[in-house]
Amino acid sequence: MYNSRQLAYAPTPYIPRSALNATINLDEEAKLSTTNAERDLNDSLAEIYSIIVTLDGLEKAFLKDSINEGDYTETCSRLLKQYKSNLADETIARAFGDLDQFKREWDLDCPRATERLRVGVPITIEQGPSRTAAQQSDFADATLVVNATETFITLLDAIKIGLVEKDTLHPLLVEIIQSVNEVTDKEFENKGKIVQWLITLNQMRASEKLDEEQARQFQFDMDQAYYGFKATLKKD
Repeated sequence: MYNSRQLAYAPTPYIPRSALNATINLDEEAKLSTTNAERDLNDSLAEIYSIIVTLDGLEKAFLKDSINEGDYTETCSRLLKQYKSNLADETIARAFGDLDQFKREWDLDCPRATERLRVGVPITIEQGPSRTAAQQSDFADATLVVNATETFITLLDAIKIGLVEKDTLHPLLVEIIQSVNEVTDKEFENKGKIVQWLITLNQMRASEKLDEEQARQFQFDMDQAYYGFKATLKKD
């Protein structure tokens, strides 16, 4: 009676274990790439990931005074240089996309590193090194003032003769922010424009240049920042 009952499903036939063939070797390392080019690309993207994570940790350590300014500046500068060097390769840059896209893809939460990569220079250069009260009197040293003035003039002259490529302007702008911070820690008028343009240039490729409208605005903003810097010296 029971043998005549119809089953509601098709029973799975018994297959001896000896008849099963493994399709993969579980002890074999899975390869993420099949060619040298793919391996190199993956290695570069992994290095960028490591740089971002390390940079975020470095920024946190600096904010907690767990690392001195000299070591922070040196390490941060090196990480930023490595980051830019990797992305200078067009193949890597295409695979990377942009920072926000890369963070989403790999679930990266690194706000401090994001800000540092956006600015492109260590915070000790962006805001200037901290100084003790005993060092305050050295701010307006004549040599430092002359150096800061010359960096402004060099930048403005470069714009006037049409040198508006990123790889020309960015280093000059870094020199300006460094030199003015060596002279004074005060926020002079239009100093923020220097940082804004530093960020703008940092987002550009080395071969890119400002268009005519950008160049005019850049020159105007730098003129105003220069006047603001000189006005601060007169107040001192």
